[in-house]
Amino acid sequence: MVPASVGPPAARRVATQHPPRHLFGTDGVRGPVGEVITPELALALGRAAAEVARTANPRVLIVRDTRESGPMLESALAAGVAAGGGHALLGGVLPTPACSLLVPHFGFDLGAVVSASHNPYEDNGIKFFGAEGAKLSDDDEARVEAALETTPAYVPTAAGGHAPGRLEVLHGAAADYLRALETRFERLDLTGLRILLDCANGAAHRVGPEILRRLGADVEVVAAEPDGRNINAGCGSTHVEALAKHVAQGGFDAGFAFDGDADRVLGADRTGAIVDGDELIALAALHLRAAERLPGGGVVVTVMTNYGFHQAMEFAGIEVVTTPVGDRHVLLELERRGWVLGGEQSGHIVDTSFAASGDGIAAALLALEALGGRDLAARDAMEKLPQSLSNVRVRDREAVADAVAVWEAVEREAAELADRGRVLVRPSGTEPMVRVMVEAPTGEECEATLARLVAIVARELS
Repeated sequence: MVPASVGPPAARRVATQHPPRHLFGTDGVRGPVGEVITPELALALGRAAAEVARTANPRVLIVRDTRESGPMLESALAAGVAAGGGHALLGGVLPTPACSLLVPHFGFDLGAVVSASHNPYEDNGIKFFGAEGAKLSDDDEARVEAALETTPAYVPTAAGGHAPGRLEVLHGAAADYLRALETRFERLDLTGLRILLDCANGAAHRVGPEILRRLGADVEVVAAEPDGRNINAGCGSTHVEALAKHVAQGGFDAGFAFDGDADRVLGADRTGAIVDGDELIALAALHLRAAERLPGGGVVVTVMTNYGFHQAMEFAGIEVVTTPVGDRHVLLELERRGWVLGGEQSGHIVDTSFAASGDGIAAALLALEALGGRDLAARDAMEKLPQSLSNVRVRDREAVADAVAVWEAVEREAAELADRGRVLVRPSGTEPMVRVMVEAPTGEECEATLARLVAIVARELS
């Protein structure tokens, strides 16, 4: 059973030491184009990544989403790889998980994705994958940063000790990804199901509808006309309410919304109810366990996962391990335990038996496989508890660790919710915020508990 309260008091914190990173965040390097993300930076990152690769003349697959800055940054990144002695292969517009899947499939040494995921088009980013298809470790990202500082991109090639590499288009990358999906779900027959897809005007706009049609579904698509600037704009998994309304009005059996690079997915059923990552993971866990395809009999989720998920998994006899927020943490725990299924409430869902990355398209197909021909409204894997969340702006987000009054209040409220719900207080990883979340049997109790905690956090830290 998940503890009634989870938080970062100093006595509970376990620090993992890694070399310092300044550019890389939890999902690569990301920021506004022209300010943080520039062609010069992409060039330097490509060269640095090639130079610290664990093999000479590394082969690096590069894919991107549909942002207007994508081709510019893709070209610069590829030039940097070649300058570092590598062989850059351009896969074109593809979901992030396609890179994760194809790198080990073809025996490439690295993968790189030019994308800012669910961010608006003004942002972009670069993230790297290792030869096994997982995101680079903190240590490897620190090595890339160190190489970036010691060997800037403008140093002549001869000084760097590398002969120039090559750059070419990798034809058929999308077909290879679709073939892998079709092979994994070869027994899934979607004939007779009407599915609505929201492709966020992003990387899934072609491959997402195509695979569902190949499997027999009657597919309608929205937000599948990217113009470089409309990615995630009022659509996709960050605006899933629009999809839910459309699904209910159109009488669809299910709807799924991807984000810009299609590494996450959220659903909606015919009643207009939104189906988040927790429910999709619960569906998948029960299905895979019944099919004897859940090694270790457990799943990995994050501290944000709904208390109802934990109750359902306990009832089903499925072990649950909880990590900090971030699919990187989920993947590390899956690898450590030899398990295959995990993810986040936000829709990052990982089935490592398919790919070492969150894959929105594969997760949607896995949910449909679990439903066995039923519509999404027939799901019965878990019952969600009401959840309320508030972000409290503070002077110093790290100061919450030593705020005695805050943690006394957390323990007090947690005791009130023991075996019925939980509270979570944690600092934001990117903003001067403390995030406060409460789950309780009723919405009224949820809101009242949240209000008391928010008032104490604000009084002590704002």
